[in-house]
Amino acid sequence: MKRKKFKQSKLHIKSGDTVKIIAGNEKGKTGKVVTLFPKVQRAIIEGANMVTKHIKPSASNPEGKIEQKEAPIHISNLMLIDPAGGEPTRTGRKLNDQGKLQRYSKKTGDFI
Repeated sequence: MKRKKFKQSKLHIKSGDTVKIIAGNEKGKTGKVVTLFPKVQRAIIEGANMVTKHIKPSASNPEGKIEQKEAPIHISNLMLIDPAGGEPTRTGRKLNDQGKLQRYSKKTGDFI
């Protein structure tokens, strides 16, 4: 039986970008993208969407603990902040001078 290939689409954000959260409980917050999960189209944003994780006692940690950590957010709820203008912008892709596809800001038209 033939195995189906998963076509992974390119994302409008990259790791290290500054983004604004446009929907959900964290709406309006900005932060830096720490990790991307392209297959499930989610990202972890620094200091946003904090969840409480209970860690069970073990031999190395006999008391256990309660930890705060960031949970992934779907990338459709994120908007890239233009590094030049500092405002949220939609992104597109077009060929640059070297003939390579590069992201650009649809608000200003500049390459990112």
